[in-house]
Amino acid sequence: MAPSPSHDSSHKASYEQPSSTSSVTQTLAGERLPEDANQATHNKNNRGSYEEPDSDVLWVDWEGPDDPSNPKNWAYRKKWAATVIVSLFTFISPVSSSMVAPATSQIVEEFGVKSLVVEAMMTSVFVLGYAFGPLILGPLSELYGRSSVLQLSNLFYLAWNMGCGFAQNKSQLIAFRFLSGLGGSAPLAVGGGVLGDIWHAEERGRAVAIYSLAPLLGPVLGPVCGGWIADRSTWRWVFWSTSIIDVMVQVAGLFFLQETYAPYLLEKKAKKIISNMDLETGPVKQVRSVYETKGSRHWKDVFRKALTRPFALFVYEPIVQLLGLYMALIYGVFYLYLTTIPAIFTNIYHEGAGIGGLHYIALGVGLTGASQLNAHYMDRIYIWLKERRGKGVGEPEFRLPSMFPGTIVLPVGLLLGGWAAQQRLHWIVTDIGTALVGVGVILNFQSIQTYVLDTFTLHAASALAATSLLRSLAGFGFPLFAPSMYASLGYGKGGTVLACASIAIGCPAPFVFWFYGKKIRKMSRYAHNPIQQPHNSADTNASHAPQELGAAEAEKEPSQDKS
Repeated sequence: MAPSPSHDSSHKASYEQPSSTSSVTQTLAGERLPEDANQATHNKNNRGSYEEPDSDVLWVDWEGPDDPSNPKNWAYRKKWAATVIVSLFTFISPVSSSMVAPATSQIVEEFGVKSLVVEAMMTSVFVLGYAFGPLILGPLSELYGRSSVLQLSNLFYLAWNMGCGFAQNKSQLIAFRFLSGLGGSAPLAVGGGVLGDIWHAEERGRAVAIYSLAPLLGPVLGPVCGGWIADRSTWRWVFWSTSIIDVMVQVAGLFFLQETYAPYLLEKKAKKIISNMDLETGPVKQVRSVYETKGSRHWKDVFRKALTRPFALFVYEPIVQLLGLYMALIYGVFYLYLTTIPAIFTNIYHEGAGIGGLHYIALGVGLTGASQLNAHYMDRIYIWLKERRGKGVGEPEFRLPSMFPGTIVLPVGLLLGGWAAQQRLHWIVTDIGTALVGVGVILNFQSIQTYVLDTFTLHAASALAATSLLRSLAGFGFPLFAPSMYASLGYGKGGTVLACASIAIGCPAPFVFWFYGKKIRKMSRYAHNPIQQPHNSADTNASHAPQELGAAEAEKEPSQDKS
C-alpha cells in the first residue's frame, strides 16, 4: 500500500503546482495515491504527490490510515453490529426455504398435488431463486452500495413471502416462492462482501463463522417451528410468521447497518469535493477516487464488469470451479436432508409432524457446536500459520485446516444416518448421524467461504455469487430426486451413494489447495496477492491491521493484471 502523505489538521485541499517539464497529479491533504501507478515516484515528504505525464487529477482516498470513515477502522462495536445484522438477514430468509417442509402434506391435500416432483418443488424452488439472485444483486451492490441493495431486496422478499400465505393454487405458490427466493438471496450475494469490507484478515474468521452459520441454521430451525404450526394452525401461518420476524430484522437494519463498500463511499466523497470546489480557478481538471485508476465508475462500466465477473470467475478460475463443485455437493446434501427428515421419522419411526420436526435439532446441534468451535480457533490458527509458515504474510490456504476434518466427518454422518434409518435402529442413532452431517457441512462451508473471501477480497461478492450458483442449483435439484433415490435404494444405500460422492469430490479438495493453492492463485486473473507485513513493534497499526492490496489494483482488468 502506498504511504499516506502527511497532512495538516485543517484537512483543507493543498495543491502542488506542475513543474515545467511534467504535470503533477494533485492529491488532497490526507489522501494517498493509487497504488498501481507504476511510473509514479512516491515521496512521503512532498505530500504524496507523484509525477504522471499528461495528467492533472486529484485522487481521492481515505484521510490517512486511521480515517474513521474507512469501514475497516470502525469501532469493534460498530463492526459487530453490522455483522450481526447481516447474519440476521442471512438467517431469516433461509428459514422460509425449509419451514414449509413439515406442512407440505397440508398443501398437497388442499391443492390436490399428485406428483412427488411438484411436491418437492414447492419446498426447493425457493433455493432456485438463490441461484440467480446473486448474479444481479452482487453487481448492484457494487454500483449502489451494499446496504441499499440488501435492505431493498429484503423488502422484495418480504412482499412475496407474505404473498405465499395468500396463494390459491400450486402454480401461484411455486411462483411466489421463487420470487421471494430472488429477494432473499441478497444476503448470500452481499453479506460476504460486507464482512470483507469491515474486517481485517486476522479478525475475519470469527465473523465469517457466525455469518456462514446463519444460512444453514435458519433452514434447520424453520422446520422445527413449521411442524408445530402445521399441527396447531394452517400452513399459511408458516409464511406470515416468518414475515413478522423479517419486519423486525428490517427495522434493525435501518438503524444499525451502514454502508461499507469502499469504492461507493469514496465515489460519494469525490462528488462532495467536486460540488465544493471551484474547478475554473483551480489547477485540477478531474477528481477521481483511487478505485477509478483503471476505468470509470460510471454505472454502465461498473455494471458491465460486475455482471459478467461471476461468469468469468467460474469459467477461468479453477479455485471457483473446484470449490463451487464441492460446495454444490455439500449444499445439495444439506437440503436433501432437510426435505427427507420428515419422511424418515414419519414413515419409519411413526412420529407426527410436530415431534418429527424436533429431530432437526440434531442437525442444528452439529451445525452450531462445530461452528462455535471453529470460530474460536479459525483466527488463532490463521495467525499461527501466518507467523510460522507464511513468515508474516497471510495466505488464504491458512483457512483450510478446518476443512480436513470436515471432509471426513461428512461421509461418516451420511453412512451412519442412512443405515441407522434403514435398519430401524433407535432414533438417537439416526440423530447422531444427522448431527455429524451438520458438523461436516459447517466445517467445509465456513472454510470454503473464508478461503474465497480472502482470495478475491473486493471481488468476493462476485466469487461467492459464482459458487452460490452451483450450490443453489444443487439445493434445488437434490430434493427433487431424493424421493426416487430412496424409494429405489433405501436410506442405507442412498446414504452410501452420497457418502462416496463426498469422498470422491471432497477429500482431495483440501490437499489440492493446501499444496497447490498458491500456485493456482498466481495464475488467477482476479485473486488477491498478500503483501509482506512490516515487522515493527513500534507501529501499532502495522501490528494490528494487516496491509492489503490497494483498492486501485483490485479494480484492474484481468488483461492488465497479466501484463
